[in-house]
Amino acid sequence: MSAFETPWATVNLGIELHHGESFAARSAEDGLPGEVRAATSADDRPTDGGFVALSAESVLKGELSIAALVQPGLRRNPRRAHLLVSTVLGKHLPTDPRVVIGAGNRLGDLVREVLGDREAVVLGFAETATGLGHCVAARIDAGCYLHSTRRHESRAGTLTGFEEGHSHATSHLLQPAPAAIFANDLPLVLVDDEISTGDTAIDAVRALHAFAPRAHYVLASLVDMRTPADRTKFEAAATELGARIDTVCLASGSTELPSGLIDTVTALPDPRLNPVADRPGSYGRIPLSWPADVPEGGRHGILRSDAAAFDVALKSIADEVNTRLDAEFAGRPVIVIGHEELMYLPLRLAADLADAGTPARFQTTTRSPAYVLDDPGYPLRRGFRFTAPEPDPTAQRYLYNAQWPDADPVLLVVIDPPADTPELVAPGGLVDVLTASGADVLIAALPGADPRALHAGRTAELVAVTASLSASHNDSATCADSPGRRQSPAETGSDRDGHADHRGCPSSADSNQPGADPIPVALHGPGFGSYAPEDVSWLLKDLSDADLEADVTERERRIQAGVAHYAESLPVEFQPDAEYRELFDRVLADSAERLALAVATVAELVVAERGENVVLVSLARAGTPVGVLMRRWLVSGIGREPLAVPHYAVSIVRDRGIDAVALDYLARHHDPSSIVFVDGWTGKGAITHELTAALDAYHAAGGARFNDELVVLADPANCVRTYGTRDDFLIASACLNSTVSGLVSRTVLNDTLIGPGEFHGAKFYRDLIDSDVSNQLIDTVTAAFDAIGDKVPAAVAAIRDSDRTPDWSGWASVEKVRAEYDISTVNYVKPGVGETTRVLLRRVPWRVLVREADAPEHAHIRLLAAARNVPVEVVPDLAYSCMGLIKELSR
Repeated sequence: MSAFETPWATVNLGIELHHGESFAARSAEDGLPGEVRAATSADDRPTDGGFVALSAESVLKGELSIAALVQPGLRRNPRRAHLLVSTVLGKHLPTDPRVVIGAGNRLGDLVREVLGDREAVVLGFAETATGLGHCVAARIDAGCYLHSTRRHESRAGTLTGFEEGHSHATSHLLQPAPAAIFANDLPLVLVDDEISTGDTAIDAVRALHAFAPRAHYVLASLVDMRTPADRTKFEAAATELGARIDTVCLASGSTELPSGLIDTVTALPDPRLNPVADRPGSYGRIPLSWPADVPEGGRHGILRSDAAAFDVALKSIADEVNTRLDAEFAGRPVIVIGHEELMYLPLRLAADLADAGTPARFQTTTRSPAYVLDDPGYPLRRGFRFTAPEPDPTAQRYLYNAQWPDADPVLLVVIDPPADTPELVAPGGLVDVLTASGADVLIAALPGADPRALHAGRTAELVAVTASLSASHNDSATCADSPGRRQSPAETGSDRDGHADHRGCPSSADSNQPGADPIPVALHGPGFGSYAPEDVSWLLKDLSDADLEADVTERERRIQAGVAHYAESLPVEFQPDAEYRELFDRVLADSAERLALAVATVAELVVAERGENVVLVSLARAGTPVGVLMRRWLVSGIGREPLAVPHYAVSIVRDRGIDAVALDYLARHHDPSSIVFVDGWTGKGAITHELTAALDAYHAAGGARFNDELVVLADPANCVRTYGTRDDFLIASACLNSTVSGLVSRTVLNDTLIGPGEFHGAKFYRDLIDSDVSNQLIDTVTAAFDAIGDKVPAAVAAIRDSDRTPDWSGWASVEKVRAEYDISTVNYVKPGVGETTRVLLRRVPWRVLVREADAPEHAHIRLLAAARNVPVEVVPDLAYSCMGLIKELSR
């Protein structure tokens, strides 16, 4: 007997769904910060199995059970072999649109019970919950709704992102237009169709909290299937963030999976997809009209003020569709099919058709390959696989069921411009596989809004409101008066230290200051760099496709001749041999605790002297691994309450200064007094001077005043006050280039590539991913935090009690070496382990000076010097462990 002849009761492999406890919604005011509360309304209710018939009334009453809300399915995924198929979402199953909206409304009611009268921003998870999130936002009358996206929209900037561990497509991008409509400190409601473990939600919260911290998050889902262990882990994460996280759902329960399920599902026969009928169906097209300035969904944000225009535009296209259906398919039912993330507009269109008397159901295509089995007890009876119509040539997309019992429905597929391509109707495309099954297909092509127009219109609106508020309130208005926002009595507009917090206000976010130029958006991994998005926001322009690498010797000759600046090009990335890589692993293992103690010490010094409300800004790229580790320490909660600390990386260039556009960005998103500049180590102190001069010049030109104190992990030059150590020891992140620094190049300032109003640039070396050890470094040092935790107070006290006055002794030592070796400029003398490593990795070295012949801290330097035939000279009275001397090519 084949799997296709086996009853689903046998094929389901023992997956069982259990209903959980029924909770009463609790007040939003109870509990302590960091506590996770659950609110749900559901009880056991019999279901008829298969396609569950639910009325909108029953959904609104919340009289549902897990069995009424989801059915178990299978999928071939090495992370997760089961799939919970929702009966009320309209994704895999054609569903009455009024039931889908009713479920969203009920979930919205639960969210409102938690929020009370407070305003909130709503975020829906792509791709499955984009429509559900929009329903919740509409129900609670949210000022802004945004959904994450997996579409790389060239006309929109990406604010931030996060990862989803078990999903078929893992990267979530946030592209509000502009950032100010989303990047604020209002409570954030995150909406997903299900919570399986809570990992995706907490990862999203971590990433968003690092970018724009909020005091309150609400996680809303149709079903919550977390185990007790999952809930404990979730509570710990909430405590770590120091934020309140509430959860609400229509029903809670558990999923019981047999052992070996993934292997068993993998061994099943290939499913039968793309059924073919004796006669193909017809194909037609309706070009819909839609205003260019009205968002068709939440991909780039939809505001409360957009709702009326959306409804008017929706009514217009519903009339267009009804006219066409009456003319060609009078009396036949319709299944309205959205494409992936485009869910809410097709859902509303299906509801309008149903209200007008046309029998209608709703569902969407998906990226997720699920297992199809034509058995009456299994939810995924029929499946279609087709070529992605949007630019993604290697990808497949899927549609399930798309049928109506005892009826011959018209399939009305609603698409937006990126999916309206020749691939849509080409062999193997969506139209081809659907018509081959005998279905009559009608493509409804929606123009969609231009995110650039949305950005410009909303920016102008925010600027106008800000100017009006400034005039009427004598510059004292807070962001609570922004468009689409209601202020509650609990909102005070100040942070925990009593300082005004303008994060997310029209006057402080993106390009919304009166007369301000647009500011670029930050870059995040995995789209740029290999660090997790919550670890760092790169204030850089992506130059990954630019040809910037030059021959090292020729590049050095041009720099020394004064015809080129070192920041205008890049050296070819050095790739170590196996012996050197083994040395890195050994060095990292041996120095992890020493690094961890220095990281914790400098981080605690910063908080002790600058307060808890700090923002770390590392000087890319040597400072970035240190900034990541300092942030990791502060959020760890070891020996203190965990702190939510944002971390950015910016460019600073010797003789050119710090990136002024990046400073504009920081000033508009944060209080400038909270910014702490971080670097890896000091050499002779040139960057310390550069930072002070650049910040003074920025302020003199009318910019904000930033604190110019540079914080470093190691200060062998004795030129800063805040450091983790003054020892010239080996910091593992100095051993390599991009492969230990998030796969990001050193920064670039090149007039042909960097225009006015743009960040300095850098490259993301995606091709080196197999050699990347960036997160190995971060994770290894982070793992050592527990071991050194009890040593930190004493280390901090020792530094605070010492004389930390910079004496610039390092610079004096460099001048001495310059004179003794007849070197024309101190720029060719690079002191310390880190700087010497840089000389050997990306400059033309002349020789290396070491204080001790066999000191372990520069074993890697001796290897590099031998590989490049560079002489190593022992100088016993050297002030540093070692120095690298650059060859003067003109001599």
